[in-house]
Formats: sequence, structure tokens, C-alpha cells
Amino acid sequence: MGKFKTTVLRTATMALAIFALGACVTINVYFPAAEAQEAAEEFVEKVLGDEAAPAPAGDNPQAFRAPAPARFSLLSLVISDAAAQEADITIRTPAIQAIQDRMAARFQDSLQPHFDSGALGFGKDGLLVLRDATKVALKDRVAVNQLVAEDNRDRNAVYREIAVANNHPEWEAQIRETFARQWVASARAGWWYQAADGSWKQK
Repeated sequence: MGKFKTTVLRTATMALAIFALGACVTINVYFPAAEAQEAAEEFVEKVLGDEAAPAPAGDNPQAFRAPAPARFSLLSLVISDAAAQEADITIRTPAIQAIQDRMAARFQDSLQPHFDSGALGFGKDGLLVLRDATKVALKDRVAVNQLVAEDNRDRNAVYREIAVANNHPEWEAQIRETFARQWVASARAGWWYQAADGSWKQK
């Protein structure tokens, strides 16, 4: 009988400790990487147009890799399913849509020929880079530099706006990284992109 009471007491003490720990835990909402990648793909493909189809993930050195599944822990027993869920990512706000429309018009009307020629490339930071000015006619270089600057302002703005629109401004860097991968994944064959080490590669 004494052994039974001791076992019950230990079990009750352990349960109380777990619930007390759970009450003190601040629930972190983890960055929803898969949802962000889907949002980036939708956004990027509209900007680049129908002809810029994404390459198979296995052929792309910067292709998105989903994170490993979370491990089970005793603490998960005291966290509600709602709290443990990852947040979703939305890109359907007026501000984001306006930036997307500007970028699509600019790219399809003016920037695309300079990607086709090899003058422009996708930087590793999710921005545009004039990688070879010699491929731009001298009379057009000022205009192309201005277009690149305007597009990069919109890119910086949209990465920030997506994070803010989803109530997590601290996600901006991760959103930028996700988009940087997606610009490469959606690029046409022959376009240039910057690898993680800063070198330039042709897709």
C-alpha cells in the first residue's frame, strides 16, 4: 500500500510540474516556411509572366528545402493545438498587390530583355543586379540603372510589407531569403543568378 501511495504521489508531482512549466512557456509562432514558399512562387510567377516556368526542384541548386518535421516532446502535451500551429502567409493586401503590379509591368515591359541578354541577374539577397553593363547600349545605361533601382526599392518594400501584413515584422529576413530562392527557381534557362558564395551562374 505504501508503494502504491508513493507511485501515485510521484505521478501527481510530475504532472503538476509539467503543467506548471507549460504555464510559464511563451509560445513561439514559427516561421511557416512551406506557406512562405508557396506565396513567393505565386508572387514571382505573376511578376515574371507565364513563360518563366519554374525548374524542377531537383535541378535547382537553390531550390526550397522544407524543414525537418518537429520532434515530439512532453511539453507538447501542455500546448494547445491552436498555439502549436504555424501561421499562414498572405500576400493579398492592397499594398502588396500594388507593388506586385508595378514590378510585373516594369519587368515585362522593360527589364526582361536585359535578363535575356545577360546584363541583369538575380542577386543572392533577392535584389536585381546589373552584372554586365557592357551588354547594355551606352545610351540606355542610365535608364536601365534607374529601372534596377526602382525595382529594388519595390523588392525591399514588398519583403517588409509581407512580414508586417502577417503581423511578424521579424520575419522580413526569412521572407527575403525565401523570395531570393524563388526568383532563381522561376527564372528561365539562360538567365543569370548569384550563388551563395557571390559567384555568378547561368541557369
